[in-house]
Amino acid sequence: MAYRIEPLPGYTPTIGRLVAMISYARQTTLAAVQGLSQQQLDHLHDERSNSIGALLAHIIAVERGYQLVTFEEREPNAAENDAWSPALKLGDAGRRDIRGKELPFYLDQLRQTREATLAALAARDDHWLEAPLTIAPALNAHWAWFHVAEDEINHRGQIRWLRARLPVTGL
Repeated sequence: MAYRIEPLPGYTPTIGRLVAMISYARQTTLAAVQGLSQQQLDHLHDERSNSIGALLAHIIAVERGYQLVTFEEREPNAAENDAWSPALKLGDAGRRDIRGKELPFYLDQLRQTREATLAALAARDDHWLEAPLTIAPALNAHWAWFHVAEDEINHRGQIRWLRARLPVTGL
């Protein structure tokens, strides 16, 4: 595997570089959760921690939210807000509501969400990436997708930290 940030086939040059970055971030996230059980995904390190499953749900919800903002140029509707709120906000609601899912559930959601992102990015060009967003003129899509990547990388670090501290017995 080459470790380079380069344009990728099927994308305009800058979007291709962005896709290379978000794809590498995703590969490392998947490696960080490989083989975890449902109990490990739900484990809370302490009363203020988020579970690994909740962090995966957060990664998914952030990407879905930015799909709406950048590709559909709209805010989430009430149903989307209700469905994604525990994952986006984490905290008490995430600790309470994001539980009981096996790793394939999260992997499938990550895959489906990323497939939609990649298809939408392939349909756009570098001008779109740099233009201000209609619904949020202080942002452009480039910043939005950079944020998706950096948010995932940040939470991947938390996932690695939590995984290293999982109880050895009972899970």
